[in-house]
This record gives sequence, C-alpha cells and structure tokens, in this order.
Amino acid sequence: MSRVLALRNARLYLAGQALSIFGDTALWLAAGIWVKTLTGSNTAAGLVFFAISLPQVLAPLAGLLVDRVRRRPLLIATNLATAAVVLALLAVHDRGQVWLVYLVMLVYGAAYTVLGSGQSALLTLLLPDELLAYGNGALLTIRQGLRLVAPLAGAGLFAWLGGGVVAVVDAVTFLVAAATLAAVRVAEQTPEPVGRRWRAELAAGVRHVARTVVLRQVVVAAAVTVVVFGFSETLVFAVVDRGLQRPPSFLGVLLTVQGVAGLVGGLTAAPLIRRTGEGCLAGVGMAMVALASPLLALSSPAAVFAGVGLFGGSMPWIVVSAYTLLQRGTPPQLQGRVFAALDTLVGAPQTVAIALGAVLVAVVDYRVLLVLLALVAASAGGWLLSRREQRLRPQERAAVVAEQPDSREDVLVGAASPG
Repeated sequence: MSRVLALRNARLYLAGQALSIFGDTALWLAAGIWVKTLTGSNTAAGLVFFAISLPQVLAPLAGLLVDRVRRRPLLIATNLATAAVVLALLAVHDRGQVWLVYLVMLVYGAAYTVLGSGQSALLTLLLPDELLAYGNGALLTIRQGLRLVAPLAGAGLFAWLGGGVVAVVDAVTFLVAAATLAAVRVAEQTPEPVGRRWRAELAAGVRHVARTVVLRQVVVAAAVTVVVFGFSETLVFAVVDRGLQRPPSFLGVLLTVQGVAGLVGGLTAAPLIRRTGEGCLAGVGMAMVALASPLLALSSPAAVFAGVGLFGGSMPWIVVSAYTLLQRGTPPQLQGRVFAALDTLVGAPQTVAIALGAVLVAVVDYRVLLVLLALVAASAGGWLLSRREQRLRPQERAAVVAEQPDSREDVLVGAASPG
C-alpha cells in the first residue's frame, strides 16, 4: 500500500474517498433511525435501505454514461449534485416529510450507480496496472475500517444534534470528494462516439463478461458465493438467538469481529494477488466461506467467532480479486459498463438470497441451511480453482491478452477455451 500512497493522485483520491465513505455510512444508518423516530414503524425504517438499493436496476445505464463522457468531470458533477440533494433533508421536521427522506435516498442510490462505475474506471487512469490490486485493497480496507466507527458516529450525532446535522456533514464529505477529484491530475480524452444502437452499447458490458473466459469464471463463481453472504445476513440472527442464546445486541460484537477480519483481508489481498493471481485468491476466499458456514452452526462462541472472522476476511479477497481482474482485462472504453455488469450479475443474487433467507429460516433449521451454504461455497470455490485459466499469473495472462484481437468495442479478452 505504501507504493500507492507514494503517488500524489492516489493520496488525494483515497483521502476524498475515505471522507465520502464515512459520510455515506453515517447518513444511511441515521436516515433509518430518523424515519423510525418519526413514524414508529420498523417497516418504514427498512424502506430507507430499499430506496437506496432500488436504483441498482439503473446500473447498466450508469455504466454507459461513464463510458461516454470523461470520468473525472462526471464524478465531480455527481458529487456536487448529490451534496445539494442531501441538503434537502434539512426540510424534514415531522412525519409528513418522510417522503422526502425516501426521495433523497433514491437519488442517493442512483448517484452511487454512477460513482461506483466511474470510480473504478478512473482508478485505471490513476494507477499503473501493477498497482491496481493495491488501490482496490486500500479502498476496501478504508471501507471496512470506517464500518467499525461510522455507523456509531452517525447514530450518536443523530441522537445529539438531529438528522439535519448528519445530512450537512455528509454533504460536506461530498464536497471534499469533489475537491480532491478536481485536484487530481490525469490525462483523459473525451470518448469517441460509437455508431451503434444504444441497446447494443448497453449490453456491451455483459457481452464482454460472457466472452472473457477468466472474468466470466470469476463472476459466475462469485455470483454463486454471494448467495451464501446473502443468506448469512438473515441467518446470523438465528445464530445469536438460538445458537449462542444471546440477546440481539450481541450481533454488534460479531460485526466488530467481522470488521476487524475485513481489515486484515483488505491489507493482504494485493500482496497475495501478486503471488497467486486474482482467480486463485478469489477461489481460496470462497473456500474460506465454505469453512466459515458450518462453524456458525455450532453453539460455541469460539467457533462462531472463528466463522465470522473467516467470513470477514474472505470478502475482501473475493471483491479485490474480481475488481482487479475486471480493470486489468477490460478495454478503457468498456470499463464503466463492465463494472455495472459485474455489480448487477453479482449483486442481484445476493439481494434475492437475503429475502429468501428471511423466509427459509422460519421453516428450516438454520444449522441445516448453514451446512447447505457451505456445500454451495465449496462447489463454487473448487470449480474456480480447478480452471486452468485461473492458475495463470498476471504476467502470463497479460501475454495472452496481448495476442487477442482488439478490433471491436466489446473485445474478446483472455484464453479462448471453454470455461
């Protein structure tokens, strides 16, 4: 990570992102508490997080926008616009303005579909290829670390000064992120228009994932594995209640353990990718998920802590591997749409799994579900590790990529063997 921090552009970018992530995490929780306070309804509070997630369906459009304009000006404009929208929360004073919270969260979620694709694409311009894994690892480490403190800070600030103050703080973090992006020096040309129908351009990201063997394999395995993560978000309540026989507040202890393990995973991901390659590390991360699931089925606190730690440490390995492989194996003109495709293809199964887990845990013993999830993760990780293409080192894969034709926008990248 020191090599990344030695670069001025990277330092500015990471500093802005750190503040922005802090503001986001603080506001998201505070907004849910705010609505719960105004309405007294758990359902109404839960709809805040649904409103943030709903614009995810627009991710392909956001990816297309990112690929059709210069990324840095787009990110600056999006940060500034989102800061202005967040300040609309200052008008919320009673139950009658709760609709405004939902509206702001919808816009917030839509902005993040643009910011996610745009930031991933911009990172490929800020860092040389060999440092992309370190940049992704640094961002995920920052995110994991702030998850340990930002929700508590947001809830505390809301209780002390109210939701309006939390909104102002978040708006300021967007302004800081815009300022740091403005200070970044990067050579970026305006993308040339492509003479194809917009629907064909919209689907170019998915086509690239489908045609790029190494990326397709990782996306398929990751999509299967995140089902386990989705189920675990609902099963963990049963682990605390039925398994450990502790109050719901004990979940905070488990989340802290998971967060600390996530920090370790984020810090170690890039060095391990350098030694093993993205696909192998992602496969090992999936194997860790397979080990973690049955540990959660035990009634021993030590076993549950170990399982939660494995869960927390595995996620950065899988995420950093997938993002780095995407960035290294995607042409510049497709970066936004391929990120949006990966985000959708992997995120959708997790969303479905969260809802399905909430239903199944009421009718099936949670321990049985955890064992089944272990088999799912083991199958995904074992399949990925068995693929010959995933055992190529980054340098070897670069040589393969260099031999591929680059005559079309949705270029075929990677080994051309079936996966």
